[in-house]
Amino acid sequence: MSRHLALVLMLGALAAGCGPTVDLADTLEVHEVSSAWWDAGIVDGQNKLVPMITFKLTNHSDQTLNQLQINVLFRRVTEPEVDWGSGFLINPVPEGLAPGATTDSFTVKSQLGYKGTDPRDVMMRSQYFIDAKVDVFAKYSSVQWKKVGEFPVAREMVAP
Repeated sequence: MSRHLALVLMLGALAAGCGPTVDLADTLEVHEVSSAWWDAGIVDGQNKLVPMITFKLTNHSDQTLNQLQINVLFRRVTEPEVDWGSGFLINPVPEGLAPGATTDSFTVKSQLGYKGTDPRDVMMRSQYFIDAKVDVFAKYSSVQWKKVGEFPVAREMVAP
């Protein structure tokens, strides 16, 4: 009898940890997106510009997304598989993102970008300036990473 009870308790514990999954690619909306090149100031005696993105998330599923994580990858459009900086938001909604809820805005800036001695607006008009894009990935709990958005970085400059 105790062996049967132990088996039932173990199966119950496993089932509790394996709730229904949510396809974040279909249910987590990335919206109110704006992107630009951030004026990162002077670094090593040169002007520095880095790509940035600001966005909100809305949960269109019927479940609270606990332990949500967001990984933002910046890439040059000519090298779409090579990361060119990133930002990681660990549990940006500590209480979980409830069904139908929308987050406040998040802003993520790349660590990498362009440096030069030319004025920033001249740098952005250079023939050597390569545009960037942003891939946004999300996961919650033990669910695998899902791509939830891809956005171009606008060729505009934002100053601090």
